[in-house]
Amino acid sequence: MARSERLLALLQTLRRYRRPVSGAILAAETGVSIRTLYRDIASLQAQGALIDGEAGVGYVLKPGFMLPPMMFSQDEIEALVLGSRWVARAADPRLAAAGTDALAKIADVLPREMRAEIETSTLLVNFRPRFEDKADLGVIRKAIRAERILKLTYTDESGAVTVRRVWPFAISFFEQVRVMVAWCELRQDYRHFRTDRIIEILPDDTRYPRRRAVLLKEWSEQQNVPAEP
Repeated sequence: MARSERLLALLQTLRRYRRPVSGAILAAETGVSIRTLYRDIASLQAQGALIDGEAGVGYVLKPGFMLPPMMFSQDEIEALVLGSRWVARAADPRLAAAGTDALAKIADVLPREMRAEIETSTLLVNFRPRFEDKADLGVIRKAIRAERILKLTYTDESGAVTVRRVWPFAISFFEQVRVMVAWCELRQDYRHFRTDRIIEILPDDTRYPRRRAVLLKEWSEQQNVPAEP
């Protein structure tokens, strides 16, 4: 492995740990000797990487360090392209445009040969026609970020219309539908609302009383949803 690739692999490994990790573990995960690991740590620190720690204690990468705009593996480039194309097909127009713009920004700072890999990628995304949303997903995402209550007029699968006050905290994207996950004040439980069945959605400036992360964790445990990698 080239030295630049080895240093990048070490940075990526450090990013996975929130607490100090021993040199022995880092050396094993990156496939180098402990002496090489110590030299690589020193090299990254000399280049500006905010790595705290020392031999025998452990190392941690402080938040905020940006990777130089040079190194993506082939698999990482393909993952970026596939993810961007998936978002363009599965998400609402605003988020789809953001995904395309983000990939373009990444491509702008890549070396020419890596940029060509993005432009000529053969990984394609195909979906069946999806149900069109009546709700603005941008409004839902904003409410989730701000932890604000939404008022919905909603039609269930039987055609019954109800008005709900909900605490939205997640959106699930499926091939044909998008589903807002929320605590429903009417049902006093977690509920799933298909966005194509939301007739009207009104933002409320009221912040819901529990944190979004807490709701997500509780719902995930209730539904036996695997943790995100």
